[in-house]
Amino acid sequence: MPPKILYNLENVDFNKVEYTQEQVQKFNPQRFEFAQLDGIYKLDIEEKAVVGFRNIQEDEFWVRGHIPGNPIFPGVLMLEAAAQLSSFFITQYFDDERFIGFGGLDNVRFRGTVRPGDHMILIASAKRLSKRVSLFGSQGIVNDKVVFEADITGVYLS
Repeated sequence: MPPKILYNLENVDFNKVEYTQEQVQKFNPQRFEFAQLDGIYKLDIEEKAVVGFRNIQEDEFWVRGHIPGNPIFPGVLMLEAAAQLSSFFITQYFDDERFIGFGGLDNVRFRGTVRPGDHMILIASAKRLSKRVSLFGSQGIVNDKVVFEADITGVYLS
């Protein structure tokens, strides 16, 4: 049985980007190869959820070496993208621009492959929010299929 989607995607206008990559980077410090979000479709403070996206490109740094001839987007980068999405939500929810980093990962499952050319929808849904430690359920979706899910703990590092 496929996992339940964490946020009702019928509430998302996929033709409208609410926050561009440049706007996300005003709050998330990752740059260059480690900026793993291309934008945010929906920031839903009331429902404590955020929906973003990542376009997987043919010319990314990992393509040449992560399964040459058959590149697969690394799972650790999927998790990094979800963590960056969660961090963005925290900065908006608490109106606090301090850096949030990984505190832990739990219940990680990879359920499909992601390849160059794919458009991955990312969902982060808060399970617990505090100014010290927050917990999010997260998912990545490609072509209407959940390709990963994980619980991400975020902590303030500065």
